[in-house]
Amino acid sequence: MRRRFKSNNNVVYSCKYHVVWCPKYRRPVLKDGVDMRLKEVLHEVARERGAEIIELEVMPDHVHLLVEVDPQFGIHRLVKSM
Repeated sequence: MRRRFKSNNNVVYSCKYHVVWCPKYRRPVLKDGVDMRLKEVLHEVARERGAEIIELEVMPDHVHLLVEVDPQFGIHRLVKSM
């Protein structure tokens, strides 16, 4: 397997994060078109912030996201904006 690294002016990195979140009480609200809109929004935010979504799975009661983010930007900022 070939490793892929990214770089900016200061660092070379490969920071991948597995983020999981769910609605309050894990209610199944991410269905009937809401899931498609959520995917659009997540891809749009990632594109604006310079992040790469590697995998995205939206289930009715939770979301799995595998994303690569510049360590100087920080995963916390990306999740906050998503």
